[in-house]
Amino acid sequence: MWSRFSNPAKFEAFARGAGPVAFIVFVIGALYGLYAGLFMAPADYQQGDSARIMYVHVPAAWTALASYTFIAVMSLIAFVWRHSLADVAARAAALPGAVFTALALFTGAVWGKPTWGAYWVWDARLTSMLLLLFIYFGYMAVWQAVPETARAARFARILALVGFINIPIIKFSVDWWNSLHQTTSVMRLDGPTIHPSMLWPLLGMAIAYTALFAWLVFTGMRAALIRQRLEARGRRAPSRPTTAEAV
Repeated sequence: MWSRFSNPAKFEAFARGAGPVAFIVFVIGALYGLYAGLFMAPADYQQGDSARIMYVHVPAAWTALASYTFIAVMSLIAFVWRHSLADVAARAAALPGAVFTALALFTGAVWGKPTWGAYWVWDARLTSMLLLLFIYFGYMAVWQAVPETARAARFARILALVGFINIPIIKFSVDWWNSLHQTTSVMRLDGPTIHPSMLWPLLGMAIAYTALFAWLVFTGMRAALIRQRLEARGRRAPSRPTTAEAV
């Protein structure tokens, strides 16, 4: 399967079928997660209804971290195994990952105002999450700034792997430093501490965001492969002589 999807034509055939499935999963998951979170789950006993924004905020933060992890893994694969589509996949994941990061920061600020009394504090989790957004911007800028594709890919891989250091910092920042954020309540070795009535809508939105990410990556990769084919076809096409040359 690994070598099979290194073939662009076979991957495109797979993506054409998997993309719509991922989008359908996104729609179903989002409808369930939003409805269950807004209308079925109880209000938080301390924060009241303002805590319902977590059904958008928390899965967005999870997906932002997962998206960058995906970029780092694809960059490592491109370095070690020279997989032909690894760089294409990593580049396609950058913009969706940046959008999920921005969404997590924005909804976190909206949630922070009634909870902490301020939209922004230089908390370790917030600061490291903001740094992740800048890393996403830097990764995308490398692809745009370096004209030679091979060199751009090499620089982008290095940046992606170095920037991955920030992912465990974000994850464990609430444990390593004093933080306004609560400690982990879902992804724990001893099991989630959140009530199932709140946990299931969170998981539904997490599945929805993951499926949306997959659909966007499949779409971006297919567009990139089509663009590569058109550029290669343009380079192979013989140039027409000018009027002077014809004379």
